Amino acid sequence: MTLQIDIDEGTAVPPYEQVRTQISAQARSGELPVGYRLPTVRGLAESLGLAANTVAKAYRALETDGVIETRGRNGTFVAASGPAAEREAAGAAQAYAERVRRLGLGQDAALDAVRDALRAAYGQERG
Repeated sequence: MTLQIDIDEGTAVPPYEQVRTQISAQARSGELPVGYRLPTVRGLAESLGLAANTVAKAYRALETDGVIETRGRNGTFVAASGPAAEREAAGAAQAYAERVRRLGLGQDAALDAVRDALRAAYGQERG
């Protein structure tokens, strides 16, 4: 388990947003477990070839979102961002979305399948 960030300079998405999005996704998926210590702002900036302020902006946004927490001089860590069940559901939803896309289903058909499955799981009739 290691932080992996790729900055795409050919996109209109600002680098700080790319850092924020990738760390958030890795934390949500469990690739970066709760308690994982992130690199320092300066260290990550140097490894990515970015300005320290760019990484600091991403870290601030992640902290505001509750994805990470800074513990003073001890460092910055992946926070416990919601119940484990919600994280697991998000991972399952991501896997489902990728699978239905590969199968060629449109969003409406994919959502209909989810609604039907939820009705069946919760004992509700289709309405």
